Amino acid sequence: MTSTESRPDVAADLKSAFREAMAGVATPVAVVTAMAGPSPYGTTVSAFTSLSMDPPMVLVSLDRGSDLLAVIGGSRRFGLNILGAQQPDLAMNFARKGGPAKFGGVDWRLGSQVPRLPGASGFLACEVADLVTGGDHVVVFGRVLSAETAPRPPLTYHARAFGTHTALDVDSRA
Repeated sequence: MTSTESRPDVAADLKSAFREAMAGVATPVAVVTAMAGPSPYGTTVSAFTSLSMDPPMVLVSLDRGSDLLAVIGGSRRFGLNILGAQQPDLAMNFARKGGPAKFGGVDWRLGSQVPRLPGASGFLACEVADLVTGGDHVVVFGRVLSAETAPRPPLTYHARAFGTHTALDVDSRA
């Protein structure tokens, strides 16, 4: 066999190199939320993006073993709370394990039947259009039901640290 799976040293080296390469990519940070009966669930993600304008759609990548994925699979709805630069503590809170306990002490309300986090720079309420397995994650395709924005700089993640975007002064004549 010549695959990297048959050679653990090569597979480990590839995973390490891949992890380092991805650390060099600046990504937006969001908290994906959903309801299971009366209980809110949420998790921090940096793997999300817009997919389509017609119809408006996004995609979000969730670990196959996540509690939130099971909730979204059942409810068929989720919220995408795009965090602002002032919200790294919220990102850290939702990055840990804990199910509904993550919402303890966190201000939230329902928006289009999904938990919404005030102070976010953007909020999308979505219905699940499709779920596609990709490796150890599932890509959730969401049809956007409502969208709101606020004039706040985004929270980003780059080189294993939170930050925000700064526009470059680029001379368009160059």
